[in-house]
Amino acid sequence: MPHYYRERDHRMTQKPALSFWQIWNMCIGFMGIQFGFELQVSNVSRIFQTLGANIDEIAILWVAAPLTGLIVQPIIGYMSDKTWTRLGRRRPYFFYGAILSTLALLIMPNSPTLWIAAGMLWIMDASFNIAMEPFRAFVGDMLPNRQRSLGYAMQTFFIGTGASVAAALPWIMTNMFGVANEADPGIIPDSVVYAFYTGGIFLLICVLWTVFTTKEYAPEELEAFNKAEQAIGEAAAAHTQSDEERALITPQRHKSGGLLWLIVGAAASLLIYMTDGSYRLHILSGGVAVFGLLRLIVSASKAKGKTTSAIVEITDDLMLMPTVMKQLAVVQFFSWFAMFAMWSFTTPAVTAFHFGALDPSSELYNTGANWAGVLNSVRNIVTIGAAIFIALCANRIGRRKIHMLNLTLGGIGLASFYLVTDPDWLVVSMGLVGFGWASILSIPYSLLSSAVAHHKMGIYMGIFNFFIVIPQIVASTTLGLLVSELFAGQAIYGLVFAGGSMIIAALATLNVAEPEAE
Repeated sequence: MPHYYRERDHRMTQKPALSFWQIWNMCIGFMGIQFGFELQVSNVSRIFQTLGANIDEIAILWVAAPLTGLIVQPIIGYMSDKTWTRLGRRRPYFFYGAILSTLALLIMPNSPTLWIAAGMLWIMDASFNIAMEPFRAFVGDMLPNRQRSLGYAMQTFFIGTGASVAAALPWIMTNMFGVANEADPGIIPDSVVYAFYTGGIFLLICVLWTVFTTKEYAPEELEAFNKAEQAIGEAAAAHTQSDEERALITPQRHKSGGLLWLIVGAAASLLIYMTDGSYRLHILSGGVAVFGLLRLIVSASKAKGKTTSAIVEITDDLMLMPTVMKQLAVVQFFSWFAMFAMWSFTTPAVTAFHFGALDPSSELYNTGANWAGVLNSVRNIVTIGAAIFIALCANRIGRRKIHMLNLTLGGIGLASFYLVTDPDWLVVSMGLVGFGWASILSIPYSLLSSAVAHHKMGIYMGIFNFFIVIPQIVASTTLGLLVSELFAGQAIYGLVFAGGSMIIAALATLNVAEPEAE
């Protein structure tokens, strides 16, 4: 890709529209990452059950994934904003994250015990996050405002393409290549093992394609493009923090807020302990207390004049996030609560409720688990079509309206798992979820990228991840208890909760401001 900033005559030009194939090359790497991520989503609950996990333990074992994202993504976003190497700004993180992800995918299906599998989930998800987070900012860096909906929709198209194959891969291994789908108790079937091996290789090839076919704009070029966009009003909606705004985030403000969060978290932990509450709830109360301690550390740093460290900048940026981001946070919370519930409970719900199988080593259970993978594949195939619909209509009828419609369809699909008794008809239910999933993967990022200054794109994409992982942490610590205590461990009710949560997200979309049509 040529560099469009003409330094010799010092003219600031608009960021150019990229060709279809340039956007295609940018997004292929994301397909590989999501291929690996879908293998994790579709098979980790199955691996946990095979290695001896009970239904009420599955959600809490999954907590590794959102906790990892909570820590890793804002740090990677902060670092990538400040990086410029021979590989560029974001591409170094794609490259090294892909290598780590491939290694994790090769190791995960060989976990001999449950605790090793749980630990590998931490490592695998951290690797995915290193590679995944900069891809969101990459689209904002490379595309002008008018092409961002197309760029994120293209990402969603590739997510659906890669994930649809990844989700069905154990079924494909068994039914097309004759790979064994059963194993002795406590042993992960070969169909899952070889699916992970295939995913690791495919992920690495896809990411390397993007790394070596796409050039990034230098920081000076991005600054020139941003000034040009502001001059013609195209970037007028972008939120640029002023010195006055940052001055309002004083050490005393962090100290007061930190003490409040710390006291609330400590009091909640004490109450949980005194009432013999579940140990899982301490994850929530402990998180509140840790955030309080974090703000106290930031207060002390700022009081000493240390204002450029990562922890200070990330915390201050969190306090100064744009209004649109705050509005989207509510939508994201209920959307991702629903998705986490779906990931955790689809396999155990389908195998128990629709196939009547409870023994993870039985043929019937593994048949049901493979069918759950096929359903996830259907969701991702529908995501491809929904992504095309979003790309064609986003600027015509409004991104907010499309998002609300798609989330509503997704919520109906999840809740309908309880009403549909024939496993074959679940393809319709999961197809509806595909519309919600396509929207979740594209529309919020398109809205956010239009409201954030380019030099803060990485950090704000990382902070935005808070509103993805916090609901997953809440779900992991509460859903297992709710299903166990209220519904005798019947996983199907986890999907009912998921459907209700996605409907709430659709309603919350009404409160989101949409930038003017471009």
